[in-house]
This record gives sequence, C-alpha cells and structure tokens, in this order.
Amino acid sequence: MAAPDLLARDLRASPLYELVLYDRLPAAQREALAELARDPQLYGVLRPRGGGGGVKSVDRDTALLFLTLREPGPLPAYVRGALGAAAGRTIARLVADGVLEVAHGNGFVSGPAALPLLAAAGAARDGDDDTRDGRLAALSRAALRYAESLPIDEPSLLAWRLYAFNRLPLTPRWRRLLPDAAAVERHLGIAPGGPHRRQLDRAWTPTASTGWLSWTARRSGRGGRSAAPAGGPTWKLYVSPLPAALVVGNGGDDGFGAVLAAITASGAAQFKIGRDAAGLLRPDKIVAYFPSFERLAAAAEGVLRHLGGAPAQGVPFTSEIGGGGLLSWGVDPPESEGLPGAAPESWRLWLAHRLARALLAARAPAAAGVAVAEIEPWRFALERLRLEGVDTATWTPGAALWKEA
Repeated sequence: MAAPDLLARDLRASPLYELVLYDRLPAAQREALAELARDPQLYGVLRPRGGGGGVKSVDRDTALLFLTLREPGPLPAYVRGALGAAAGRTIARLVADGVLEVAHGNGFVSGPAALPLLAAAGAARDGDDDTRDGRLAALSRAALRYAESLPIDEPSLLAWRLYAFNRLPLTPRWRRLLPDAAAVERHLGIAPGGPHRRQLDRAWTPTASTGWLSWTARRSGRGGRSAAPAGGPTWKLYVSPLPAALVVGNGGDDGFGAVLAAITASGAAQFKIGRDAAGLLRPDKIVAYFPSFERLAAAAEGVLRHLGGAPAQGVPFTSEIGGGGLLSWGVDPPESEGLPGAAPESWRLWLAHRLARALLAARAPAAAGVAVAEIEPWRFALERLRLEGVDTATWTPGAALWKEA
C-alpha cells in the first residue's frame, strides 16, 4: 500500500517522455516490440525525449491517464472509480517508474526521488536490523547491498548476480567429489543399489531437465498427486542444507533420505536437484513443487523432524519456513507477469530482474535532480518490489499478484 497522502497530491505526466502510438513507431522499433503488439490493450510506448534510455510499453488505460495529466492536477475520478482499492498501489508504481510525477515541495518528483512518498506504512521494517525478520531476510538484504556495490549497468547481468548470491565456491575438492550426475546420485544415496533408490523408483519417474536431476511423481488412483490447478499458483519448497549434510550414511533415513521421504509422503508433484558439484553448491539445490501450500507445509514439517539440526546454507529472496534458513518457500508468478511469448520466469528470477532494474534506476537519479548520496538504491529496490505485492520484510508473495493478473 502506498503512503496515504500520495493520491491527495497533484500529479502530472512526466515531461521526460513522449507518448507514441505503436503504429507510428519506426519500423525497426515496431519489429522489436512485435511480441508486445499481440496484446490487444497495447497503445504504444513512452519514449525518452532527446533520445537515450529505454522505452516503456503502455496500455490504453495508462496512455489515457498520461494524456490527461499533461496538465497537472489530481487523479481523475474515473481512475479512482475504475481501480478502487488498487488505486494507491497502481499510481505509486507509475510514479516509481517515472511515468507520472507527484507534487512535492516546490516541484514534482518521481522514481527514487519520490521514495518518501512511495514508502508503505510499514517501511520502517526495512531498516538496518538484519536479524528481526529471520536469517533469509538478512541474507536477502545483504544480496541487495552487494549488488548495489557492483560496477554493473546491464540489468540482466545484475539480476544474475542477485540470483546467484550465496552460492558456495566451486573448489577443486568439490569438483573431484561431485564431477557429474552419477557422483551426485551416490552422494545422495539414490544411485543404483543405494539405500534410497528403491523408494525413488517406487514413487517417482525421471524427467528431462537442463542442469538438474528431475523427477515427477507417479500417479496413483487413491490419493494421487496432481499438478496445480490450471491458472493457479505452483508452490515451491526450497531445501538448503550445506552439501555435506546430504551425504548418505549408515542409517537408511539420513541425509537426502529424509527429504525424499517427506516430499513423497506429502504429495509433491515434482522435485529437482542440482546435477553436479555446481548444482549442489547453489543455495536452491533442492526444489520441490506442490499444488497447495498445505502439502508444502506438511513436507517442511517432515524434513524438519529429521534434518532440523542440519547446517543451513539459505536461499535469498524466499520466505523462511524453518530450520534457520534450511527450508523456505516461494510461488511462481502468474504467466501474465511475463512478456508475451516469453518462457515463464521462476519466482526468484522474477524477483531478481525487478530488483536489478530498481537498483539501476536508483543509481542514476540525475534526471530527478537528486544527489546520489541521498538515495540508498537497495531501499528503493525493496519499496519498488513491495508495490508489486511482495512483503519484502519476509519475502512472502502476496495474493495481489494473482488478483491483479
């Protein structure tokens, strides 16, 4: 939710952009935006005046609002009526992205310069206390501060550095120990003849997956497992012990066996594991997919019964569910959040791309007339993501992501 007084202030269309109908763009730009043009609601783009920077695609409703607010004034009543309770957050997103500007002091501000006006009522939770919201919340803020310090201005590269944060180093020892998928299977006790192989074969079917060892649940008549309902969310459980905690031992229920037993009993639809040393050194080394949060929670409880004391690595930008970062969860965003024709993004990749763009926007506030020292990019990135419906104190995805999809 945006700050209460945002909608009480005058707004204006950003003078830094010109609105151009899609049909009137140069042929090269129309070709580059061909996928977006399949959306019947597309109007055109906002193009920086004087060149430079990227263009922003806009739908018909945003275009009408932009044209209406070429003369500064309050938010039109028709917009309030059409958006209802979502009006504050929708307008805050447009201000955060520099499409609209809001009256502040003796002028108008947008983007990082508007951060005090965009901040949610609970923004103070994102302070400097890195322990209050749990280990993974602290780890996520550390990832943002790290990315903020990097001399990278390419959004996709910065997003990758965020996504990969907290991977363990791929040392010569790990390369020797886990050179390939067969070695990983032996490490986990699921190689042929291993203590957990029979359980694996009885309940799971191998599936092809680039970079992963992946299995899909075998269907059974009674209590059969199923994927998420069409259009519904897919719930993801991240299991993140240090790799050494997964090694098979003398008991049949230790290491990975505890994870396998729990996700099997709770009705996971699919799970995957990193297929080599690099895969097991990433924080999200084991991911299980569920059709409901209730099944995910049951699996987490089962894992904790046996591995609750295992040393945790921890997956940034996920919601902690137990074990001091050992277990966490997320839910893949709806398909409407992606680009037309593009492959759906995973939860963490969706977050990383949005955080990276916000970090870069906050690094370059010259257009808004704000001194760089006045802005902490990581704080703006958190607020911009909160406007998407994510609780950035706990990294819990909000229902608004699906209500507005």
